[in-house]
Formats: sequence, C-alpha cells, structure tokens
Amino acid sequence: MKALTRDLSIFSEFELDLKPVGVKFLLFKPEGVAKLQKKMSICEMLKEGQSGKPFYAEVDNFTCVGPLITGMAETDPVFESGHIGEELHIFEEARANRRLYHYITKLERDSVRYVAFSPLKKLTYDPDVLVLASDNRHLEIILRAMCFSTGKMWSSLGTPVIACSWLLTYPYISGEVNFVVTEVSHGMTAKQVYPAGTILISIPYDKLGPVMDGLRKIEWYPSMFTEGREAHDKKFVEAAESLHKRLESQ
Repeated sequence: MKALTRDLSIFSEFELDLKPVGVKFLLFKPEGVAKLQKKMSICEMLKEGQSGKPFYAEVDNFTCVGPLITGMAETDPVFESGHIGEELHIFEEARANRRLYHYITKLERDSVRYVAFSPLKKLTYDPDVLVLASDNRHLEIILRAMCFSTGKMWSSLGTPVIACSWLLTYPYISGEVNFVVTEVSHGMTAKQVYPAGTILISIPYDKLGPVMDGLRKIEWYPSMFTEGREAHDKKFVEAAESLHKRLESQ
C-alpha cells in the first residue's frame, strides 16, 4: 500500500461533524493498521472510519452485501434472484429487485481481501475513494468546484438498496464523482447509520486533483448567494451589458 502522495487537507476545511474518510481496496494485508474487531455493514464501516481510528476489514467483519460488491464472496442466488426484496416488501416482485444487480458495480472475485478505512487526518495512504458526509451547502461547493474548469455535468446514480456500491465500487471503477442522500437508502435508513439530511459524496482517486484545484479557485460562499434576488439580477444585467458593449466596440 503506497504512502499518501498528495495533500488532502483542503477537505478538512469543510465544517463537517463527520470527517472525510479514505477507503482503499487491497489484495495484500495493510501494514501498521489494526483489524476491525467487530462485525458491521460496509456503510457502518464508513461511519466508523469517519469518527474513529484507521482500520481494515476482512470478509469475516462484514455483514450485509459488503463481500458481494468487493468480490470477497460468491453471489447469493437468494439475493440475486430478487426474492429477498419481494419478501421484505422493498420491491413489488422479484423481477424488479433482480434488475438492480445488472446496474451495481462489483469488483472481480477474490481481487480484494482487505478494505482499509481511515479518517482524513490520520490517512497515511492514497485512497481509492474519499467519502465526505455532507449537507446541501457543501455538496454545492464540491460540485461547483468539480465543474469549474471543465463545465462537465454532474449526476447522481443509485438504487433503493445496495447504496454502498454507488458510494464505493462505482466511483472507484467509473472514475466519476457520485453522491447519495442517505435517507433514500433502505439499509442506511433502517439501520439509522447517519443523521437525517446527510449526503455522502464519493470522490475517486483520479478526480481528487481536479476537485481540489477547483476548490482552490472558486469562492466557496459567493456573496450573490446571500445578497438576494434583486442584487443577483442587477449583477447579471450589468455583466451582460458590459459584454455587449465590448462586442460592439470591436
């Protein structure tokens, strides 16, 4: 596991109750990191990592679908048939539940044996995914920073269950920033993992640089956001008039 090669401290400047957590998928056991001494779902491990010490988890630490999305365990036909979703009244029929298994991202079988978690301030390795527990205000800042130099659109992908895939394996494999409102996740809501209104933002390793570059360039809290409608419209008109005059003067 390679040592941390970039300064991620800018993410510590967000006023978040739960600090960002770095996640890494590993074939080899990480050195200098203790193994988690309890069983929990992978979304609960995120919460554990945001508020505690660095740790790694093996297949015997996981409950729920963590081993499925990380490739640590064989698929379970009871789950992938969709009948579990029908039985729990999450989906009308098994066929509806079955469909999501064609959407979610799963890592190759046996390619991961350990998953490491660390709060940002104690992070010693380059994370595969950095996860922030946010609110609407901080989500807007991250998305605006991401779009600042490229203009590319953002999107949020997810399903009613297995939100962990959309937070961890999907960003890791696709290279796309993704975010999930925890209350739309059946498991996180039922387990009461996060406070109401929490938004989890996942930034894959190859987007950390562009996002941080945007964060350094943008105004995090623009004055236009607080000056009101009339001030906003006035500035918009003034900017347009200035550009028109510049065009006419050519």
